Amino acid sequence: MNEKVKKLLEEYQGSIKEGKKNFEKAWHFCNDEKNANELAELTLQGIKRATTSLKYWYEVENEKIPEEGDLNIITDWKGNPVCVIKNVKVSIIPFKDVDEDFAYREGEGDKSLKYWRDVHIEYFTKELKELGIEFNEDMLVVCEEFDVVEIINVL
Repeated sequence: MNEKVKKLLEEYQGSIKEGKKNFEKAWHFCNDEKNANELAELTLQGIKRATTSLKYWYEVENEKIPEEGDLNIITDWKGNPVCVIKNVKVSIIPFKDVDEDFAYREGEGDKSLKYWRDVHIEYFTKELKELGIEFNEDMLVVCEEFDVVEIINVL
């Protein structure tokens, strides 16, 4: 973990009062440098205010499912902290039920539901293929809506 990220986690953990959510983790968007950095930039600009992941991954990795109030550090591809986000809403729904408003909040491409669906079907299909699992639109997705609460580095 990047030293800047470690320091931020320690600072925030120390300042969060009992009863409030703690930091969950530091992470970057996507699985390639170009997109990770572009989406971090869109987040800084206030354009990207949501993200989606397969619920399946939380189960397989035995990870806690995100919750409203969770704080996370978004990093660039190299692990440098970019900003802190706070989940304002988390929904678990079938992929096929994601709507235009959520797709727009994700802020990617032309912000349309069609673009969102095409990109996510391609991404999830590729992720699951490695495990021999076929993606289908009834699979549950975790839809996180967030606000930026602190900008750390401007890209």
